[in-house]
Amino acid sequence: MAAVVAFHLGGIMRVTLIFSAVFLALARSSPAADEWPRFLGPGGNNVSAAAGLPLEWEEKKQQGIKWKTVLPGEGWSSPVVGGGRIYCTTALDEGKSLHALCVDFASGKIVWDAEVFKNEAVPPKHQRNSYASPTPLLEGGRLYVTFGTMGTACLSTKDGSKLWENRELKWDHQNGPGGSVAGLGDLLQIPCDGADVQFEAALSKKDGRIAWKSERSAKPDLAQKPKDMHKAYGTPVFLPVDGRTVSFTLAAQRLYALDPATGKELWFVRTPGFSNVPLPVTDGQRLFITTGFPKVETWAIKLAPASGDATETHVQWKQIKGAPTESTPVVVGNRLFMVNNAGVATCLNSADGSVVWQERLGPDFAASPLAAGGRVYFFDTWNRAYVIEAADTFKLLATNRLESGCMASPAVVGNALIVRTKTHLYRIEK
Repeated sequence: MAAVVAFHLGGIMRVTLIFSAVFLALARSSPAADEWPRFLGPGGNNVSAAAGLPLEWEEKKQQGIKWKTVLPGEGWSSPVVGGGRIYCTTALDEGKSLHALCVDFASGKIVWDAEVFKNEAVPPKHQRNSYASPTPLLEGGRLYVTFGTMGTACLSTKDGSKLWENRELKWDHQNGPGGSVAGLGDLLQIPCDGADVQFEAALSKKDGRIAWKSERSAKPDLAQKPKDMHKAYGTPVFLPVDGRTVSFTLAAQRLYALDPATGKELWFVRTPGFSNVPLPVTDGQRLFITTGFPKVETWAIKLAPASGDATETHVQWKQIKGAPTESTPVVVGNRLFMVNNAGVATCLNSADGSVVWQERLGPDFAASPLAAGGRVYFFDTWNRAYVIEAADTFKLLATNRLESGCMASPAVVGNALIVRTKTHLYRIEK
């Protein structure tokens, strides 16, 4: 069992009740059509209810492009949207100046550009990564941004002013920051799985103080492996399991199920990989994960209570074909759609993991596929966007081009696609 350090013990019951109330409220209400407040959208699954997203657009002819805005610096964080504004992060001066940006949804003009952190020195990163890859969380007039080991902060959405910061959480990413911040109730949850240390932490949304830290129970096993195999880039996902809200994070060698109020480890599933990036996604009965490097697989995990090691009881199927190492799969009905770095798109039967179809789309993908209106949208890292039918037979509906490619995943507002490429932010709409 993981060692857990918990603070504010007197408030645990109150926080637990808040978590339950918040989850029920989210489950019973539909998110506003003009909000995309976190990574992969309101449901954290990259599924939109929008029925009128554009199928085709042409940048050179200015068809379907409402506006296009140059973004300063470099950042792979996905856009979040609310209150008629779009927010993302970026890094200037090779990561020494870390910023948050606010863009007007109607016009595409930059409303404010706030420097969040100034660094004299920065940690190393992979050439494929950026220093501003984690996606912010937008909530109640506040923007929560994280740059991994370089710091987490809370900003006012009004003008970008800093309300608090925390730079206490330190770990060696090796390849730069990756996992996005997640929040539930009064807390923000941040996985800190480095080559050196491995734990998960929660910060108070009110003031940024550490509420709890949960050490990874896999640490004795990880100690037997090279340090390169200790790291991960997970983002927590909150799901109900038998009436209880559980936080799931995929880290090196294990999927962890934690109590989000205290950080206590509830159970885990042993996995063979590391450097995990894709989020767990669900169809309500199963949790789908990809196991990470070196040989990635797609697994289905039963969503049911457990204690300790649940590997033998909860792993329902494994599929070795087509699993992604960077993009998160998307669930549509009883089908799982995904694309790997090599550009091979795959549709799986979510019940048993069997391959429904598999086709090559393009050269290279990092952004997660988006499902909406019976379609699935795929944006590659070069300059193309592919739209397919969300069906049991592969059908390519359209291939669109942009000036450059996408490392960030798209957002949806109304019937507009908000797309961040390596250089620009777009509003794509009929």
